Amino acid sequence: MNQPWSPEILISDQKAAEMIEKQFPSLKPVTIEILGEGFDNSVFLVNKQFVFRFPRREIAAKLMQTENRALPALAPLLPIPAPNPLFIGKPEAEYPWQFGGYEILPGKTAAALSHEQRMLSVEPLAHFLRTLHDFPLEEAKKLQIPYDQLGRINILKRKPMLETNIERAREHGLLNQNLVESLYTFLATITEPIKDRTQTLVHGDLHIRNFLVNETGGISAIIDWGDMHIGHPAIDLSIIYSFLPASGREHFFKLYGEVEPEVKKLAKFKAVYSILVLLLYAEDLKDEELIKEAQLSLHVALSD
Repeated sequence: MNQPWSPEILISDQKAAEMIEKQFPSLKPVTIEILGEGFDNSVFLVNKQFVFRFPRREIAAKLMQTENRALPALAPLLPIPAPNPLFIGKPEAEYPWQFGGYEILPGKTAAALSHEQRMLSVEPLAHFLRTLHDFPLEEAKKLQIPYDQLGRINILKRKPMLETNIERAREHGLLNQNLVESLYTFLATITEPIKDRTQTLVHGDLHIRNFLVNETGGISAIIDWGDMHIGHPAIDLSIIYSFLPASGREHFFKLYGEVEPEVKKLAKFKAVYSILVLLLYAEDLKDEELIKEAQLSLHVALSD
């Protein structure tokens, strides 16, 4: 079955190196290695110093343009490092989309973090999200950052999709019966659209594979900003439920600022929804490490 993360175009490391050398002669001779492939982009390490990302789908190409336009203004303001595009590549005959490169950020992909290591990120995440969500909307509009066009917190749309993904995950043996029951118990509390209409600048896709951690396990960088948009802050607050232990959430909201209970419930719903998509993605790739991380994230999200 064609999955939403299926690529439309895959670029080889050799072709990526050729394009980079041609468009950015100062980087010659280019050494290149594959860092990974996500939903939207093929990612390469260039000259051991820069990260270059090439869209794999047309929709991702549009997201790349938003990143390249907005991050130079936004990244210097954030208390956690974020990509700051230094190289903006142009389409060529064999590759039709804009691509981008930035200086490599500190840290490594988060994996198998303990309770204590996750707690290290409570305060940094609170300050980061407060700063991001306080970014002036008028400035965001000037940067042509779009509004949410996908209905990311549309309960009427997303709840049936989540239920379908739960059943798919169960059929693939990714969820045990206790976890399935816990998921449906939580979903039974989600009955109506949120009344809160707050809008802020949001990252749009905060989950465990979209940030890096340092040697102690604390967050060191926030990456993959392609889903950045103007939308409800609950979209980003979902990371509080998918990543932070329950014991750290009260302290987070003391620093970030209190939000209404319905907003917290919506953030938890978004966390569960995103984790299920990530779990199915990991299963499709046969990525056992990511499967375990997503399963753990579900347990974290459903804990009180």
